Amino acid sequence: MLAPERRTRADIFAAAAIAVILVVAAIVVWARADATGTDSVTAASPAPTVTAATQLPATLGEVWHAADTAGRRALTSGNVVVTGDDGTVSGRDPVTGEQLWWYRRDMPLCAVESQFGTVIATYRDQRGCSQTAMLESDTGARKVARSSYMDDDIRVTGDGTYLLALGPDRLEMWRSDLVRTLEFGYVDAPVNPNTQPRSGCALTSAASSSARLSVLERCPADMTARLTVLNPAPKESTNPEEYGSRVLTAPGADSPELRVLAVSDNKTAVYYPATPATATGLGLPARIAVHDGTGNEIAVHQLAAPWNPRTTTVTRLGSAIYVFTGDSLIALSANTLQPVWTVRDALGTPALMAGRLLVPVADGLIAVDTANGETVARIPLQRTDYQGDTISTAVLGTTVFERRGGQLYALG
Repeated sequence: MLAPERRTRADIFAAAAIAVILVVAAIVVWARADATGTDSVTAASPAPTVTAATQLPATLGEVWHAADTAGRRALTSGNVVVTGDDGTVSGRDPVTGEQLWWYRRDMPLCAVESQFGTVIATYRDQRGCSQTAMLESDTGARKVARSSYMDDDIRVTGDGTYLLALGPDRLEMWRSDLVRTLEFGYVDAPVNPNTQPRSGCALTSAASSSARLSVLERCPADMTARLTVLNPAPKESTNPEEYGSRVLTAPGADSPELRVLAVSDNKTAVYYPATPATATGLGLPARIAVHDGTGNEIAVHQLAAPWNPRTTTVTRLGSAIYVFTGDSLIALSANTLQPVWTVRDALGTPALMAGRLLVPVADGLIAVDTANGETVARIPLQRTDYQGDTISTAVLGTTVFERRGGQLYALG
């Protein structure tokens, strides 16, 4: 019969060392887990239902304001107004500004957007703006989340069907459950090599619809910008499906101010800046070029003046498309994408209220007829600490919101 084994001092040291390693590993895993550094406080009950306004206010005044530095526009979703600041996304009562819920992470907040009756918050970690959570609007409860390699700076926009996350090197399209339908551009670890049509291209501008994604690329082999029209949801998300990709040759196609304005089911509108006269030809005014579903140019519409590229903002309200140019608001036809009417001396983007379009102007807001852009009412407003920033307007119930200077102002 064999003698029983005896523990030696070396065995005890080895067991202790293994235990220490396991504890350290557990701490590291815990410290890196998504739940760590997250503070999620949901509403005790869903936000009260807000009733849409049936008439315009005669006057407006500032009721409350809150920091809103992370978003790009005034956001409402469901029955709350949304702010994002210093890693925290908040759902607030539109009348009082009270925080009904909040979601906080110890990471920089890259983007905040709303769509599908939810709030989409994207945070930056060591893989870029890779951590995205979708929150239920009226309670703040987390519905789904996703994580993937992204650029350090991205812009998230919605087209009513998909979300577009655009960075300078890559983009992704997400559906309503945040499942990726398309990746395009740089791929850090491709499952299937050679699936991307080009490499080394900078993605300078993009916009989407339910049927098309249009991207402006600057590629090393091309002298000017390239317009690529894609399927936003191909069979395989890692294998882009191009409807067309064309190097643009019109004057101004090499300008950094070139940008995709809007995309419909089968058309893309591209803004061209004005070009100076040369020894071989006349200069051209600023213009909108309309391309078909494969990228071929089919129409050109000249503009009265060039736009400010730093402040140009496109707003979609239902099927209507509005472009704030820096000093004017232009309505584009939803069918042809051509300019229809213009409101001069605007200060920012519009919102709908009681069947009218509210447009911020120097002494308040004007209400315009959506069919022709004619002013039907003027609502006086004194703005606190306004420094000439672009104003983003939103409406929820009878409360009007203006986002400007990193603050969201409620007007009632």
